[in-house]
Amino acid sequence: MKFLDLAKVYIRSGAGGGGCVSFRREKYIEYGGPDGGDGGKGGSVWVEVVDGLNTLIDFRYQQHFFAKNGQPGRGQQRTGKDGDDIVLRVPVGTEILDEDEETVIADLTELGERVLLAKGGNGGFGNLHFKSATNQAPRRANPGQEGVERTIWLRLKLIADAGLLGLPNAGKSTFLAATSNARPKIADYPFTTLHPNLGVVGVDGAEFVVADIPGLIAGAHEGRGIGDRFLGHVERCAVLLHLVDGTAEDVAEDYRTIITELEAYGGHLADKPRVTVLNKVDALDDEERAEARAILEQASGGPVMEMSGVARQGVTDVLRALRSQIDADRLRFKSDETDTKWEP
Repeated sequence: MKFLDLAKVYIRSGAGGGGCVSFRREKYIEYGGPDGGDGGKGGSVWVEVVDGLNTLIDFRYQQHFFAKNGQPGRGQQRTGKDGDDIVLRVPVGTEILDEDEETVIADLTELGERVLLAKGGNGGFGNLHFKSATNQAPRRANPGQEGVERTIWLRLKLIADAGLLGLPNAGKSTFLAATSNARPKIADYPFTTLHPNLGVVGVDGAEFVVADIPGLIAGAHEGRGIGDRFLGHVERCAVLLHLVDGTAEDVAEDYRTIITELEAYGGHLADKPRVTVLNKVDALDDEERAEARAILEQASGGPVMEMSGVARQGVTDVLRALRSQIDADRLRFKSDETDTKWEP
């Protein structure tokens, strides 16, 4: 299944049905009077968060969603049928944006959330509604109310507890593959990861979700490389794991490149808690490792951890550092109950 995190959608609610002008004409009823019914209400357009979805790919093949119009009223006091509603089913973490792609209409972060996007038009009154002692034979009825037509954007921001950041080939996918059951593509060339990957990792009896996004390069906020469009998937994370390739020529410059892109992106992403890790230390000797770590600590102004995703060195310590930055209510704890042997 292809990954799609941004979709443009055209929606329109149904118009209300018009009221009816009608009079009773039964035999032997001397004073008939008006009996025109009201029009039916037009269908509304809703958006609902459902389980089992992790992409907006469905909206690539259908972009127009038009609710049904209400039926007009009829004689014998019959009200028109209401139009059917339309429900847009989206995954958890979807943002609903207005046509300008900036105004947030709704931010759906919980399963089962339901938001009204376009309300259906009310049905018009039939002439029975206007009957009174002074107007016993009204010959007027209201038309139905028009529906609402609008263009919206759906933007998906994956729900994850920790996000991976780094230049291409910094070892993000290798770390995710080494710590979870996720199987991202791993290869020795830039931009191996083309779309975000999620993995559930566990340490000391607790589990949390890690998001791996495509690598950033200098000028990503201006559209270079894959760009910064995937940074939205780590906006909801509690902590960021910044991986720096220990075999790079200038680890300090690599670190500053990512920080510059975070600051240019905005949204307080640069202010989130970060765990800085010198990766691929298995390819360095003791002297090179110490030198690279000292340079990176000076550039970051904080502690730096060492790790090798391939050799599984320091991975557990990094996971524990991430866990310490995640609130307890976001963690999933494994059950301590042991399996009992079944006996007939």
